[in-house]
Amino acid sequence: MQISPFKIERYFARYEFNVDYVLCGSDCETLTIEDLLAFEPDAGERFKRLGLGYTESQGSPALRREICNIYRDIAPHQVLVHTGAEEAIFLFMHAMLGPEDHVIVHWPCYQSLGEVARSIGCDVTWWQAAEESQWALDPVQLRRHLKPNTRAIVVNTPHNPTGYLMPGEIFREVSAIARDNGVILFSDEVYRESEYRSEDRLPAACDLGEHAVSLGVMSKTYGLPGLRIGWIATRNEAVYNKMAALKDYTTICNSAPAEFLSELALRHRRVLVERTRQIISDNLNLLDAFFERHAGRLAWQRPQAGPIGFAKLVGEDVEEFCESLVKSAGVLLLPGTVYDDPGNHFRIGFGRKNLPAALQRLEDFLQIH
Repeated sequence: MQISPFKIERYFARYEFNVDYVLCGSDCETLTIEDLLAFEPDAGERFKRLGLGYTESQGSPALRREICNIYRDIAPHQVLVHTGAEEAIFLFMHAMLGPEDHVIVHWPCYQSLGEVARSIGCDVTWWQAAEESQWALDPVQLRRHLKPNTRAIVVNTPHNPTGYLMPGEIFREVSAIARDNGVILFSDEVYRESEYRSEDRLPAACDLGEHAVSLGVMSKTYGLPGLRIGWIATRNEAVYNKMAALKDYTTICNSAPAEFLSELALRHRRVLVERTRQIISDNLNLLDAFFERHAGRLAWQRPQAGPIGFAKLVGEDVEEFCESLVKSAGVLLLPGTVYDDPGNHFRIGFGRKNLPAALQRLEDFLQIH
C-alpha cells in the first residue's frame, strides 16, 4: 500500500505538545479518570478489580449496549468497537473497497476519509461544499457524480472543519440516493450530539437502513480522546463481518481499561454532552465578538454544530500567518492547506475552557502584526 503523509497529523506532531495554546483542537474539554469514576459510588473499586486480559474482539457486551443507546434501532451485535475512529475508517475502506471502485467523498474532509480509498486504487470524486452557501452540499451534484462502479458515498456531518450541519431533508435525500443506487453510505458522525440546538440533530445514518454505516468516537463530543475508543454501527451484516475479520490483522481487540471507562462515560453521556455544549456556547459568543472586531482581516461563517469552524484570512498567506503565530505567540491554528484547501482558511477550535486566554493571545498578536 502506498499512502500519502497525513498532513493534519504531521502538522500537529510538529507543534501540538510544544505550544501554550492549541486553538484548533477538534476535541472538547476532557476529564480525568477521577472525574469519570466519581459518576458512580463503586466505580473506583470496580476499576481497581478490572482484569487486564484480552477483551472481546467486537468490544465488550456492556460497552456495546451503552453505544446502542445513542441510536434508535441498533442492537449490540451491530456495533463493532475499534481503537479510535481512525481504525474504523481504515478497516471500512479496506474491507469494502477495491481498485476498480469509485467513491464519492464530502470535501473538504479529514484526510483519511478520501486518502485511504485513493491508496487502495479507488477512483475518488470530491463532493465539494459551497463556501458561498455556508458550506452546503448540493444533492443534484451528488447524483451527477454517481458512476456505475460507485461503491460508497462518504459524508461527515456535523462537519470537520467547517461546522456545517446538513439539514434533515438533505441528509435523508443523500441516504435515499445511496440506498436506491446500491451504494454504501459511510457517515462520519463523530461530532453528533454537539449540535447547538437539539432539535437540529440528524438521525444516525445506521438507523435509516441496511445501506448505511455510522461512525462514532469518544474523542469529540464526549471529550475523551485519550481513551482511544471508536466504533461503527450498522445493520449491514456483510460490512460488519468483513470489518470484524479484518480487525484481526490490526488491533484484534481493545484496551480493557478504556472500554470500562468508555462504558461508564456513556452511561452518563447526557451530562458530558450538556457540559460540552455549554463550553461551546460560551466560547462561540466570544468568537462572534472577536471576529466582528477583526472583520477586515478575518472572515467568519458561524458554525452550526461542533467545536470547530473554518475562518478565512484576508490579504495574507495563511501558512505564513499560522507559522508566525505559533512561533511568536505560542498559539496553534491549523492552516487550511492541510486539507488541500486553496481558499486561505484556517481551522479554529472552541471546545476547550482555555479559549478566552488563547483568544487574548491571538488578539495581542493581531495588534502587533
